Amino acid sequence: MTASIYDQLLAWYDRHARGLPWRLPPGAPLPDDPAWPYRVWLSEVMLQQTTVAAVKPYFEKFTALWPSVEALAAAPEDDVMAAWAGLGYYSRARNLVKAAREVAARGGFPATEAELRQLPGLGDYTAAAIAAIAFGQRAVVVDANVERVVARLFAIDEPLPGARKAIRAATDEITPETRAGDFAQGLMDLGAQICTTRNPRCLLCPLRAQCRAYAQGEPERLPVKPVKKPVPERHGSAFWITRQGGEEVWLVTRPGKGMLGGMRALPDDGWSASADGSGEVPLAGAWRNAGAVRHGFTHAQLTLRVLALATDSPPPGEGQWWPVSRIDDAGLATLFAKAARLALAEG
Repeated sequence: MTASIYDQLLAWYDRHARGLPWRLPPGAPLPDDPAWPYRVWLSEVMLQQTTVAAVKPYFEKFTALWPSVEALAAAPEDDVMAAWAGLGYYSRARNLVKAAREVAARGGFPATEAELRQLPGLGDYTAAAIAAIAFGQRAVVVDANVERVVARLFAIDEPLPGARKAIRAATDEITPETRAGDFAQGLMDLGAQICTTRNPRCLLCPLRAQCRAYAQGEPERLPVKPVKKPVPERHGSAFWITRQGGEEVWLVTRPGKGMLGGMRALPDDGWSASADGSGEVPLAGAWRNAGAVRHGFTHAQLTLRVLALATDSPPPGEGQWWPVSRIDDAGLATLFAKAARLALAEG
């Protein structure tokens, strides 16, 4: 079964691989170019919990701004955070800078999965993917797409997350010694294009004859997912504070740790995923209610009220006056970009 899976999957991948800006063509030799592992690493970090469609423009922007890991390592962290704005999960951007500086200091990327795992922001999956794709090493690469394909292929019906040990063992069983990067990307593409979460296109699948879930007549049932817990509702306020006739707005930088850490933002009243905001305003004055925005985080749904005030006095604490005409260049996280657009529209 293993040899058949290997041969059939790679034959399918050779014909149907997705053309992505961080990939080589199927079967191509690994480039002798230090920029190659950098591009693989950058793409894999960006792809953590993020779709390919969302990552493409960010990948192209980053590689244009910082074409090498040395260039990224030398970049001011604020510039990197601003370029990352809108991609979400902002701890990835902070770890990206830390890892780039470590790699630059050591003179290049480590080539083994174990060493890669020591870099900031790299877990088991990302380290394995880089080892296989960038360095051609045999590594067991299991992302959400691979998890789904393998759970169906071997009819692993234990609910997640408990099933992950068996899924990893089964993936290890079928992972080849050669073309490990192509094999991993083939499984990913199969999950993205054929073995989809809903309405899998089984009649087009090159592994249909080996798939136990297909033989049982219920591939869509697998993998078995746990019942989702309800997401709590949180409420808070953000403050649009302007001066000079509305030409400048007061922005702050959020603490390095915590939600949206290290990002430029509007001041707020201290809301978090675990608590509502205080509702207190940072300055006395005639505040105007500009409305509210909604935003979903992994662990909470937030309703953020936007209050506006024109003043000549900055609020207490550190911050900066930023030109409203250049608000799109501030690198605001998506939540605060929504709040800014609302304040401007209601202004």
